[in-house]
Amino acid sequence: MAEIIQELVEDKKYVELTYKIIDVKSEQILTRVEYPIAYVHGSENQPLLPQVTQELEGKTVGDTIEVPIDCEELYGKRDESLVITDFIENVPEEYREVGTTIVMENESGHTKNFIVTRIDEKSLTIDGNHPLCGREVIFQLEIITVREATDEEIEAGGKVGADPDINEIMANAEKTTRH
Repeated sequence: MAEIIQELVEDKKYVELTYKIIDVKSEQILTRVEYPIAYVHGSENQPLLPQVTQELEGKTVGDTIEVPIDCEELYGKRDESLVITDFIENVPEEYREVGTTIVMENESGHTKNFIVTRIDEKSLTIDGNHPLCGREVIFQLEIITVREATDEEIEAGGKVGADPDINEIMANAEKTTRH
């Protein structure tokens, strides 16, 4: 019988994985990404944090890893001045739903995303902090595919074609994460 050789995650390998973000304190799953994220290991266009790619090194299909992430280091300290509550009648109807992103612009033209985090009969609260800010989390990743990357994938840093954009995935993840 022929022995099946499992490909290991290493430079120039095409890797697909899914992941969950788990809050350490509550053990609640904050985000679950089940559509595989694809990348070429060791490429310059890494969609993952360096500590995550280091942990993936040498693993194979079916392996699951857990990587603690210090969100304070990643997103900074929580800034309570970015949490704003206003009377609900001052907020346009289209923003009156928890999870809605509101883009605000300051006097100098810089924009910042705020997420509607709370609504009651009288008020609405928005938060400009990143949804993971101030949390201790674990990224739990499961490796789905490991194979030789094509030259085209190496050049692109990942799957060539109709993959969703990682920024789109993270924006959707932010919508599902609540304070």
